[in-house]
Amino acid sequence: MTAFARRADLIHPSAIREFLSLAADPGIISFAGGYPDATMFPMDELHKIYDELVTPANASALQYAASEGLPELRAQVAARLSADGMPCTAEEVLITQGGQQGLDLSAKLYLDPGDVVITERPTFLGALIAFNPCEPAYRSVPMDDEGLDTEVLEEVLRTSPRVKLIYAVPDFQNPTGRTMSLARRRRLVELAQEYDVVILEDTPYRELRYDGERLPTLKSLDTDGRVIHVGSFSKILAPGLRLGWVLAAPAIREKLVLLKLAADTQNGTLNMRVAAAYLAGFDIDAHIAGMLPSYRRKRDLMLAGITEHFPPEVVCTRPQGGLFTWVSFPPPFDVAAFQRETLIPRAGIIIVPGAPFFPDRPEGHHARMSYSGVPDERLVAGVRTMGALLAEQSWSAG
Repeated sequence: MTAFARRADLIHPSAIREFLSLAADPGIISFAGGYPDATMFPMDELHKIYDELVTPANASALQYAASEGLPELRAQVAARLSADGMPCTAEEVLITQGGQQGLDLSAKLYLDPGDVVITERPTFLGALIAFNPCEPAYRSVPMDDEGLDTEVLEEVLRTSPRVKLIYAVPDFQNPTGRTMSLARRRRLVELAQEYDVVILEDTPYRELRYDGERLPTLKSLDTDGRVIHVGSFSKILAPGLRLGWVLAAPAIREKLVLLKLAADTQNGTLNMRVAAAYLAGFDIDAHIAGMLPSYRRKRDLMLAGITEHFPPEVVCTRPQGGLFTWVSFPPPFDVAAFQRETLIPRAGIIIVPGAPFFPDRPEGHHARMSYSGVPDERLVAGVRTMGALLAEQSWSAG
């Protein structure tokens, strides 16, 4: 049989996707996937729109569309981005299959084998999955409560040849939930300019802020068109629509459009029409505002439960928004082994072990825990049960 291309060896199953079949079991409590709360999808409004569109009079809703996306939807996205400090027009926006495709297309545009991608440490697993087939080398930069450590970043840029991309999730980072401070954002853009590197800014959680002050995007601080801004409707409308966007300088955006044409021709016309109709006919900002109290409550329930029931040696982040907290256990505690041998068989609870979120030098004593898609009572019970199982562990061995 003909051999696979070398890049096929770099494609591995997602550590999150491996648990999805378990999460479908109603007896399982899943703190794994970063799912929005499905009870808050605007079902009545979407049902009405689909009913209106799927009629003979609207047959164009099932027809081909331009690769860059419907003009109306691109204009609506451009208006929202402009209101968020990124003045732009529809001609600068590309509609993608969720934010994930924006990462995939950007990697294809910039990365040759051996080129360097700088990431936060840890970083979004889905980004690594998108980047890996392009065969990059990784340099990861540690984080603290202000996000990416820009002093370390400067040293990495100074000592690493062939850096092509800096990938960052500045708002409620996946997996840690941390937010990059304004000073760090400004310094990151300055360093990218100084070393002539492109920044890939990923913002799927940006509008899910329920504490603190909204900060400017990296793109809004960009003065020379080197920031590629990726966003998504997945967390603010519905992930099954598979709708995201990329805002980039015209020369970059045009190349991305050609790569999208090669990948899938276009997004589904019907779902783009649905999103455009929703934005035109309903108040998405009111919808987002209505979700925030629930997510804030779920976060507070999880953090309170961790504080009360987990051993004192275990610490976690306190996100100001988004869907996750990052839990750190004393090394050499093996989260993956604990889940496999204890958490799943004895409690029916799943989390995401932290090691796959590290592009280099993986650390196995962390976990990402999501609170967003779990009913309150099951969330409380799951954290309490997990704490009881952790209390059985020996924390002095490390």
